[in-house]
This record gives sequence, structure tokens and C-alpha cells, in this order.
Amino acid sequence: MADKIKFGFLLTGGCAGCEMAMVDLSENLLGALEHIEVVFWAPTVADVKYKDLEAMEDNSIDLAFVDGMVRLSEHEHMVKVLRAKSKVLVAFGACAALGGIPGMANVHPTGELFQQAYKDTFSTENPEDVYPQPEYLLDGKYNLTLPAFQDKVRTIQDLVDVDYFVGGCPPHHEFVAKAVELIISGNLPPKGSWLTSGKAVCDVCKRNPANENMERVPVEHVKRTVDGHPEEKGCLLQHGYLCLGPITQGDCGASCLNVNMPCRGCGGPIPGITDYGAKAVSAIGSILGSQEAVDELMEKFPTLSKLVYRYSLPASRLKSKA
Repeated sequence: MADKIKFGFLLTGGCAGCEMAMVDLSENLLGALEHIEVVFWAPTVADVKYKDLEAMEDNSIDLAFVDGMVRLSEHEHMVKVLRAKSKVLVAFGACAALGGIPGMANVHPTGELFQQAYKDTFSTENPEDVYPQPEYLLDGKYNLTLPAFQDKVRTIQDLVDVDYFVGGCPPHHEFVAKAVELIISGNLPPKGSWLTSGKAVCDVCKRNPANENMERVPVEHVKRTVDGHPEEKGCLLQHGYLCLGPITQGDCGASCLNVNMPCRGCGGPIPGITDYGAKAVSAIGSILGSQEAVDELMEKFPTLSKLVYRYSLPASRLKSKA
């Protein structure tokens, strides 16, 4: 039997949901471990320290996944270290590949974020306006430090060369199994590619009008899910709910649509799209049937960037200028 693939996994600025997607492989994970040797998985799974990774030889890890975006100096340092130690680096999940939900913080200045988090929340008592500092001298002799909070959220690719990308928030465990099998087999697409089925959410959605040979019609009224309970059958776009299924990778199997919720784009752009939000605006505009529908859109989604760039603002052409 050939040597096992030496595997590493680093969580940066994420919620660890992408790592749970790996664990959700269940018995398939046990099968994968026959081919993979985990040499680093921090800080959530293995009892290893960052210094252990720093001490490894360069290119000694065959394959590494990064889960999460970059917001702290610690994230930046460890991503660069892992890149140096790894032959193949995968941005795993929406945060690592696109910036994810945390990336929407880029529309707010740092001071505003800190004010909200450490002062204005209803459950916070901070009368002396104490905020996190990178360094603090305690009792005149203990120098305490925290990772520095950087000006904006960045993707892994903003810092280092990334070999492959996987979408999802988190990636669907069934597709993760396929991606792991693809990696183990070595039958990979060109460097820089997304590991994806290549199908849009609409292609795998049972609510697609094409499944019943129905034509799409212009949307006359725009709705939000808070406006009422979406219809159980039929295309949500046709019912006026802004679903981003036409431009989003469908490796999830249309999971949100299966529970009567519109797609919000966590899977990342289908192949050929370079700016997800710009394409989303184009797709939405193409289905609106009247000026009244446009007016409803702007009334119900006054900050449209937070809809169309919900998972991808740091990877967009707008970046922090949205």
C-alpha cells in the first residue's frame, strides 16, 4: 500500500461548521483515514500547538484544508505558515474561499464594530469603555497580548496561493465525501479550480419549473421570507422570493430549497462567474417584470450588497468599498 497522505486542517476566523462537515462523513471518514494521516488539526480537534506546525519541514504536509476567513494577525501568520508547510492547500468552505458571513463586516469601520460589540449591545455593561487591545501591562510586570484585529476581512487567497476551493456554509457532507475521494484518487482539475459538480442549485432543485415543462414568467412582486410563509411547491423565484439558485453551485443538493427557503449563495459562484454579487444583481434584474417590482426590491432590500454579497464581499471587486 502506498504511503498515507499527510493531512492538515487549520481553523482561522470561522465557526468550525466546516470541520463538522468533515466529521459528518461518519463511516466514510473512517474509510478516508485508511488513506490519510492527520498530522495537524488545530485548534479544534487534535491536541497540537501552533509551534508544532511551525516546527515542521516545508512541504512536509501533502494536503491541507483551511476553514475560515482572515481577520486577526494570528490568522494571517498561521495561514502563511501552513502554506509553506503544504504541497496542496484547499480553501474549504465559504469563509475561506469567499470571506463568508463575517465578510459583511467590511461595510462597517472597525470602530463601529467594536462600539456595537463591546458597548451598545443590550447585555453589555462597559461604563469605562474598555476595548480589546493587542497589548496590556498588568500590575506593571505582566505583558498580556492578544492577536491584532485587522482593518478588514480577507480571504485565504488574499494572502497566499490557493490550489483548490470548496464552497458551502458548511460544505454539504455528501459532497465533501466526493471531494475527499477525488483528492485521494489524484484525479483533480487544474490548479485554482473549485472542486464542484459544476451544476447550479437550480439544476438539482426539484422545484425547478423546467421539471414540469413550465415556462418562467416575469416577477411582479418581490417578497422577503418575513412577509409570509413561502409556498410549499413551485419555484420560489416565480413566487417573488429572491433565490440565488441560478448562479450558485449546487453541490448542496438544493438543501435550503428542500426546506422551503431560498438559496442565499453560500455554495459560491458557478463556473465562469468572476464576481458573484454583480452576477446576482444581473440575474435579479432580468426577472423583474415592472418598475413596481424594482421599487419593491429597493424598499425591501435597501442594502442590496448584504443580500448579493452575503457570502462573498471580501472576494468581490467591491471588497471593503461596498
